[in-house]
Amino acid sequence: MFSGKKGQVFFLIVALSLWLTACTSPFRLISGNEPGQAFPDKDTDTGFVVTGPDSYDSADTAILVGRDGEKNTATFLNLELGKRYTLSIDGTTGFYDKYGESISFDQVETGDIVDVTFLKTKKHLTTLQLSPAAWSYEDVERYEIHPVRGEISIGSDIYKLTDNTQYLSEGRSMDSMDLNASDVLSFQGIGSQILSVRVEKGHGYLRLANDENFVGGWIEIGQTQIRRITEDMLLLVPEGDYQVNISNKGGGGIKSVTIHRNQETTLDIGDLEIPEPQYGMVLFSLNPSSAELYIDGEKVDPSGPVDLIYGIHQMIARAEGYQSITQYIRVSQESAGINVVLEPNESEEEEEKESSSSSGDTLTDYYKVYVDAPEGVEVYVDGNYVGISPCSFKKNPGVRVITLRKNYFETRSYTVQVDDEEKDLSFSFADLVYSGTSTVSGNSASGNSSSR
Repeated sequence: MFSGKKGQVFFLIVALSLWLTACTSPFRLISGNEPGQAFPDKDTDTGFVVTGPDSYDSADTAILVGRDGEKNTATFLNLELGKRYTLSIDGTTGFYDKYGESISFDQVETGDIVDVTFLKTKKHLTTLQLSPAAWSYEDVERYEIHPVRGEISIGSDIYKLTDNTQYLSEGRSMDSMDLNASDVLSFQGIGSQILSVRVEKGHGYLRLANDENFVGGWIEIGQTQIRRITEDMLLLVPEGDYQVNISNKGGGGIKSVTIHRNQETTLDIGDLEIPEPQYGMVLFSLNPSSAELYIDGEKVDPSGPVDLIYGIHQMIARAEGYQSITQYIRVSQESAGINVVLEPNESEEEEEKESSSSSGDTLTDYYKVYVDAPEGVEVYVDGNYVGISPCSFKKNPGVRVITLRKNYFETRSYTVQVDDEEKDLSFSFADLVYSGTSTVSGNSASGNSSSR
């Protein structure tokens, strides 16, 4: 009917009319079970939510308790309800420090208190910011844990522990009893509450091998501790590199050792020689002059020179009405003088308390602390071997470190509070975790030794 240019113009007009009609129609075509089915725009709900960098429907202040790099997820603990939830992370997620400056997710650590916004419907993390409301103490070496009161003293400040407080080591959750006073910790909290405790520098274990000639002598581990050497001792030591000084009857030597977190290291001291004993003459000057003097647990007469073998000795000076002094002295020359001054007691109550504790040591009938579980493991209390569980030891009130060990299992230590009630006390701990390898490692102990 139409031909040439007139026909082309006609078809263009028809096509334009159909396009305009579709644009102004109250219906649109959507994909569904029946292609071409029409629905009103206002009633359409495909379940699709258009998200952007700032899209969220929920907000929370929480603790970051886990992260999965392979799945690109982060797990948080809600502070009010104590519930955990996991959110996905992608390129649209924003990360910020407490001042609002952009950071990477790698700069956020497990245990950090954070403010988050997220799409609950999609379980997608929109933003994460280190909470401006949170405070933190980093790399704290001096603190005091009060497990019975549920408190921690940092300097002169006292903070409360909560049911939601998280304890973490190397990104993994742990129990509060796994903490040890030698650990270097970081704390985070809000107000007077501690919500996160993170181990920055933990502890390992040191065992001596071929130490028969040195039992009764002394071991010095860097500047951390001085201990008398006992049979089968297992010492809890902060992780790090140390110079270990072994001494007995004027002999011994120095060796280097590296302690790794949660690992046991064996130090062989069988090559250290014990020469003929050398003695030094020590003259003590006591104030008050009536004070009693004990060297290595034995009472000595301070009115004249005291002959002591070269090496370390424990000195105790005590007098009625005065504060006792306990310290270690080193004898390394033929003669020396030591001046000891005792301070008066501040109150009679302290004197009575000291007298009571001293007399209690002489009692043969005493209460016990039992370790009932797990069975068949070596039990150490403050580094000293007490037996194979189930076993018991004398009940002395205070904070004690109970270490459980079994070959091919992970060694565990627990810091416990022993009460002063006049009754026996029992502990049952979780089973040790099988490691498949020997718990003893001797690779870290170098043979750099020297006899003195």
